[in-house]
Amino acid sequence: MNHNQQSNEVRHDDENALSDFLASLTDYTPTIPDELVEHYLAKSGFQCPDVRLTRLVAVAAQKFVSDIAIDALQHCKARQAAVVRDKKDKQQRDKRLIMNMEDLSKALQEVIITL
Repeated sequence: MNHNQQSNEVRHDDENALSDFLASLTDYTPTIPDELVEHYLAKSGFQCPDVRLTRLVAVAAQKFVSDIAIDALQHCKARQAAVVRDKKDKQQRDKRLIMNMEDLSKALQEVIITL
C-alpha cells in the first residue's frame, strides 16, 4: 500500500468519524437552546440550515462556558484558602465557596476576555 492509499484511508476514517459524531448530535440536547444559538449565528450573518451544526456550535459554547466556570472556581478556592491561612482560628473555617467577579475576571483574562 502506498502513501496515497494510506492517506485516503485515514481521510475516509476521519470523515466517517465526523459524520458519526454529527449524527449523534441530533439525539443530544445541549444546555444552550438551539434557538439561542441560531439567533446569535443569524445576528453574526451566518445562517445554519442544519440542526447538527447548530448543536455543534452549542456544544462548543457549552464547553467554553464550562471551562471558564471551572477556572473561576479554582480561583475562588485559591482565594479562600489564602484567607483561611491568614486567619489564626482555622477551626471556624467556612466550607462554602463563594465566587465573585474577581474570580470570574481572572478566569476570563486567561482566555483574553476583559470586563
